[in-house]
Amino acid sequence: MKIQKIKFKNLNKDYSILIGNNILKILSLKVNSLCPQTKKIALIFDKGVPSKYKKIILKNLKKYEVYVYNFNANEKTKSIKSVTFLLNKLLLKNFNRSDLIIGIGGGITGDFSGFVASILKRGINFISIPTTLLSQVDAAVGGKTGVNSKYGKNLIGSFSQPKLVISDTSFLKSLPRKEMICGYAEILKHAVINDKKFFNWLKLNTKYIFSHHSKKLIYAIKKSCNIKLFFVNKDVNEKNLRMILNFGHTFAHAIEVKNNYSKNTTHGEAVLAGMILATKLSVIKKVCNKKTLKDLMGIYRANNLNYSFNKYTTTKEINKLIPYLKNDKKNDDEKINFILLNNIGKTTLPNKCKISINELKKLVKLFTQY
Repeated sequence: MKIQKIKFKNLNKDYSILIGNNILKILSLKVNSLCPQTKKIALIFDKGVPSKYKKIILKNLKKYEVYVYNFNANEKTKSIKSVTFLLNKLLLKNFNRSDLIIGIGGGITGDFSGFVASILKRGINFISIPTTLLSQVDAAVGGKTGVNSKYGKNLIGSFSQPKLVISDTSFLKSLPRKEMICGYAEILKHAVINDKKFFNWLKLNTKYIFSHHSKKLIYAIKKSCNIKLFFVNKDVNEKNLRMILNFGHTFAHAIEVKNNYSKNTTHGEAVLAGMILATKLSVIKKVCNKKTLKDLMGIYRANNLNYSFNKYTTTKEINKLIPYLKNDKKNDDEKINFILLNNIGKTTLPNKCKISINELKKLVKLFTQY
């Protein structure tokens, strides 16, 4: 299958997302054309990347002065402390603006290495090679970079577009089902917020995504990226419409922070739970009907995903999330800024569904009815 290409273009920024199976061999050619002045390359490898892919990339870049940094990627190392450590390493090697950082790994590695590239000497070249399904459909698209704070996730960061994204689906064959579910959550979210036809396609084809069917995976990744880019192009700096991409994430981030970013619940599993909670809230607020909630739950049950929200079917467990909702990035006052669902393919607009903590506590009592 030939390489699928998606073009991002906004104001003076443009880059391509290349999607295909076994396409890493194009890396050297792309570096040469996009970064012709580059002499030094820092490869930020997620420690979980299999060694065979490291060897392929190193062989591809043998004509450059390459420095390898192995990053123990997790939500706790995604920090300012780690950023400072890497910046000092790169400054010691005298990296300049014409040089290049390549992040190879999941979303944490991409966010982290992209953020370092965006602030080193006010910005040097960056290429992203996402190696998980989640990073290929979400983190590597849109130019959001950053690290965590003790006050919440991704609260320190910047908007900075890469020179190129290479999404090679051969990486996904090494992923366990739990990691595939993590990425699938974002694919499903993109369908839910924007494309009912794609949602119906997922009803029939989700099982093939989990079984690593190459053509269907590439189709789902490309479709998902196009939906995300639709919102990014309308709102690059996330001031308005791009917030719709955070459907389900208000609850999801609360789940993650409450659990101290435990590996027991991945980001994608938190998003799956968050989408169900947000849809239940949508029904309670009468902006969505019960059939839509039932339709969404149907795709969970058909693919054994309902475990992700089973814990949050009691008032007690949902109430425990409320204190962690206050620091959500969409909030600009004392109320919580929710993106709710109207129906499959359409959400409420940002800033239209703000709910106070006291009101939410009253509404939570109704969640158990659905």
